Amino acid sequence: MRLRLTPREDSFYDMFADSANNLVTGARLLVELFSEGSDRESIAEKMRACEHAGDEATHAIMRRLNESFITPFDREDIYKLASLLDDVMDYMEEAADLVVLYKIDTLPKDIISQVEVLERAAELTAEAMPRLRSMKELNEFWIEINRLENQGDQVYRRLLSQLFGGGYEALEVMKLKQVIDCLEEAADAFEHVANTVETIAVKES
Repeated sequence: MRLRLTPREDSFYDMFADSANNLVTGARLLVELFSEGSDRESIAEKMRACEHAGDEATHAIMRRLNESFITPFDREDIYKLASLLDDVMDYMEEAADLVVLYKIDTLPKDIISQVEVLERAAELTAEAMPRLRSMKELNEFWIEINRLENQGDQVYRRLLSQLFGGGYEALEVMKLKQVIDCLEEAADAFEHVANTVETIAVKES
């Protein structure tokens, strides 16, 4: 057991958990947004509030990082993990905002599968953040996130084939593609979060 002479700032764990829990809220709002009969403008407004909360959580982590002499793991990894969690929310909020701004009424049915991948990834990420304290039982997290990202890729390619299959007007294709691109970017960002967690766990093992 190592003797630590200087107190270590452990509040980062709770701050990462808060940030990840906010992603769960955002992902569930997306599921609601893409459901039939939803009040999309109201949900998009809630998504903006989530995005602002995510920004505040990220800024709080950065402030604490600047104030802390001793950190629980590498400062660069703390910065990277906070930034990547923020990226996920940014992409999800952008997708919701575009649906409202473009006044998209009809969405491809497979888009809900894309959003459900994000919801599950958010739940797994929120479950994993508290385990950073012990760096235990994390390998299943990044394995499952990688599997989900691959699943999301398959859904994304299927959606592209539908968009370019001749059933949509050119302008509609452009609008819808921007939305599904944002959702794909969010799935990729979740994988980047998981990869960063794996890197941290390996360094701390």
